[in-house]
Amino acid sequence: MREFLARIEPVVAAHLGAPWRATGFTDLRDRASHRCGIFHGSPTDVFAKLNTGGETSPELRGLSLLRSFGVPVPEPIGRVGALLLLRALPEITNDWAGIGRVLGTLHQVHGEGFGLDFDGFFGPLPQNNRPAADWPSFYASRRLLPLLRLAVDSGNLDAALAAGVSRVIDRLPRLCGPAPLPTLLHGDAQQNNFLTATDGVYLLDVSPYYGHPEVDLAMLDYFAPVPPATFDAYREVAPIDPGFPARRELWRLAGYLAVVTVDGTSAFGRPFLGRIADAVRQYR
Repeated sequence: MREFLARIEPVVAAHLGAPWRATGFTDLRDRASHRCGIFHGSPTDVFAKLNTGGETSPELRGLSLLRSFGVPVPEPIGRVGALLLLRALPEITNDWAGIGRVLGTLHQVHGEGFGLDFDGFFGPLPQNNRPAADWPSFYASRRLLPLLRLAVDSGNLDAALAAGVSRVIDRLPRLCGPAPLPTLLHGDAQQNNFLTATDGVYLLDVSPYYGHPEVDLAMLDYFAPVPPATFDAYREVAPIDPGFPARRELWRLAGYLAVVTVDGTSAFGRPFLGRIADAVRQYR
């Protein structure tokens, strides 16, 4: 650990412009899909996240992009190889309404097209953000098709279910609903990727691109329910189309494929095969 800290401490000190030494460490791997934790020190604690994809630059660029629009994200400190360093935030009980408001505020940022000028990661998986002409084309070619290939190649998705997903992809122009404005997204907006600090709600583990705002909304309660106050507060800032509930599982399908690719043989991942099958039936 001492040898590892010898690389981290100078990076933090250079960022602060003052000496910094770690005095302890809290492991947070049980709260995340990646190895992470907090190095304690003065005058600030430092959150460290190991990117299993091996590349921290996309996340740093994503944080910088959101910060440029005034969206609250943790302050980047720097990186040491595949380790991303951020200023740690004091966490308090979830402000569910605040989560809805900050997501609605993010969704006020619009672009000229769907995608982004740099790629990212969705968990450990690469995320292709190359622009596409319209939302159904982007969702098919940059999300569902690549993730379907990865799920099949992993050996965790059988041919029959894969064929069902392919049929859904073919129907996307009829399933995607009204054409949305290209909207700046969190990119992985499940509830654990928001942190309520003493001064408000921050976005964590961002993987941004310009897409359909319903994708972020569908991810909010992807793993566990959120209270109605979250969606009510979002509506105070941005509208939710009445057709969203019928499309919710369509937007979650990409996430289901990602989980099956990475964890499809585990007790956690196996139920997602059933969710994919349910989505295929719903949108056949």
